[in-house]
Amino acid sequence: MLNDRILVDLESDGERRSTGGILIPATAQMGKRLAWGEVVAVGPNVRSMEPGDQVLFNPEDRYEVEVRGTDYLILRERDIHAVAAKRLEEGSTGLYL
Repeated sequence: MLNDRILVDLESDGERRSTGGILIPATAQMGKRLAWGEVVAVGPNVRSMEPGDQVLFNPEDRYEVEVRGTDYLILRERDIHAVAAKRLEEGSTGLYL
């Protein structure tokens, strides 16, 4: 990855369940909704995330790429809304907002 680019593995776009247990099919029309994904690789100028972190981003602002048969997204660091990292101290929320 170059500069401030991030390679992200999008979490499944398949069926979801609501908190009440209702199954929502993948074809259901959703409003503008942010999505979570896992960071796979980062460029040398990325400062606030590492591979393995979870990131929150707008799925409409993305570029898709296929690497060895697997689909990934390429995002800029500035397009990330939040980062959830396991490496933070105990007692913190684990989110950078």
